[in-house]
Amino acid sequence: VGVVNIQKQVDFFSEQAQDTEAGTGSGVIFKKEGDAAYIVTNNHVIEGANKVEVALANGKKVKAQIVGADALTDLAVLKIPAEGVTKVASFGDSSKVEIGEPVAAIGNPLGLDLSRTVTEGIVSGKRTMPVSTSAGDWEIDVIQTDAAINPGNSGGALINSAGQVIGINSMKIAETGVEGLGFAIPSENVKPIVEQLMKDGKIKRPYLGVQLVDVADLSDDVRTNELKLPSNITSGAAITSVEPFSPAAEAGLKSKDVITAINGEKIDSVSALRKYLYTKTAVGDRINVTVYRDGF
Repeated sequence: VGVVNIQKQVDFFSEQAQDTEAGTGSGVIFKKEGDAAYIVTNNHVIEGANKVEVALANGKKVKAQIVGADALTDLAVLKIPAEGVTKVASFGDSSKVEIGEPVAAIGNPLGLDLSRTVTEGIVSGKRTMPVSTSAGDWEIDVIQTDAAINPGNSGGALINSAGQVIGINSMKIAETGVEGLGFAIPSENVKPIVEQLMKDGKIKRPYLGVQLVDVADLSDDVRTNELKLPSNITSGAAITSVEPFSPAAEAGLKSKDVITAINGEKIDSVSALRKYLYTKTAVGDRINVTVYRDGF
């Protein structure tokens, strides 16, 4: 399906706020229950929307409700009336995807005028990539494909030869001289996020209550004189502030502490810390944090 992001914009002449199409993307209907159907798309497709519309295969546009969205994983779930929905996509097992396997990307490149475009390719690789989101820096697992993915394809399906959804198309590297570098979020990563969004409307993640910077991004002077780090410590996550009454405050963490490990696992960056917390711990867990403070 097509997904339309509608935002309020002020007309220059009338100074009146009007609904304007801010962008279009794609989505996949994955569930039909009672009089409702549910769609998975990318968070960046609907982010900032005042309203969201969905264009069905028959050309009809319907209003969509945002059930939940998660900026960090770039996924969102929409709800629409089930009327007119005749088919529901099924998820395949992305963990069984092999490099060289044929795939197809389905979506609406460059807008709804080219809706339901299908491009063919192969799985070129399976990678972990750093990304910057509105919720912070993160690392995501992706399926790399040379199937053409263009603006408007975001949120659409990457399917295998059996017609199963093995990924949600998310991004493309668009640089001069670069072709055939499209990426999809694997279905095995999509399913648990979608399930929690449908249940809670958001993703519940562990929280420390600190602001952090990468030690590697700091100057030698700051590392030596401000943080008092030994010369052999060149990575980690430095605390710049601690929220009052937060778990970090209750544990005694302070500004200028440098976190280098959690539960014995090395932490060399802010994104590594975030990934460890979000993938290996749960809300309520107790963790052991290794820090350098005043050179010790």
